[in-house]
Amino acid sequence: MDIETAGPNPGQYSLLTIGACTILGRNSTFYIEIKPVNMNALPDALAISHLSMERLAERGVEPGEAMKRFEKWLKDETPDGGRPLFVAFNAPFDWMFVNDYFHRYLGRNPFGHAALDIKSYYMGLTGVSWGETSMTQVGQRYLGRQELTHHALRDAMDQAEMFRKMLESRPTLPG
Repeated sequence: MDIETAGPNPGQYSLLTIGACTILGRNSTFYIEIKPVNMNALPDALAISHLSMERLAERGVEPGEAMKRFEKWLKDETPDGGRPLFVAFNAPFDWMFVNDYFHRYLGRNPFGHAALDIKSYYMGLTGVSWGETSMTQVGQRYLGRQELTHHALRDAMDQAEMFRKMLESRPTLPG
């Protein structure tokens, strides 16, 4: 999954878009643009995402409704008795916004209290240092390119492709 935001933390800045997709099994996607909770924004954040606070204020989905729709999509895509797994490239950043918004607007987080970080997984899989887990290195290895688009759905799909390839490259352990 991937998000775009207006700044570095959910206490001062808004979650602007959510993009998510399934990693294994059926191919399914989710994308939503969210109305900002305030107009605080860092110019660099908006320059990267090419999002407009004014446009989202007019046309974005109210945050509570956006989180209800995301939760419904997660329930629809999660096998009975299962829990969705939050997987993201640099999961700590995305997690803090998604967790905050789920709790702030719905009082619960369908992901529970866990997230899987693709950068950390890559580090463990390959034995590289943390400094070698940037999108430059990982994207080049698994996607043949170095950058994400900063469109939440496209980036979520690219991250899912990278993670699938990582899973396929795992060594088989004896026994």
